[in-house]
Amino acid sequence: MSGFVGAPINKTVKIIPEEKYPFKITGVKAKNGNNFKYTLKEIKESNRQEYLLNLENLKKEKGRYFDTIQLATDSEIKTEIRIKIYGNIIDKQKKGKLHE
Repeated sequence: MSGFVGAPINKTVKIIPEEKYPFKITGVKAKNGNNFKYTLKEIKESNRQEYLLNLENLKKEKGRYFDTIQLATDSEIKTEIRIKIYGNIIDKQKKGKLHE
């Protein structure tokens, strides 16, 4: 997630199980979770389950962060899915120049 200090920064990740390897997400947690909040929503699309993982930046000052979202599943093949989260919050543009 990249954006400017003070501006809203949101991202959505769509998770679509393969037809050959269906699974349900049974839990979600962040490794640290200090710089963003998340919600997971289950939706039905074309007669199959899909998931929307919404992320919202909470970091108020300039800087970078790294974290991992861990999704627990009921799959015997892959019991956990990890999604890497990168944040890059930069100063607002001033007079056409980008200040970091």
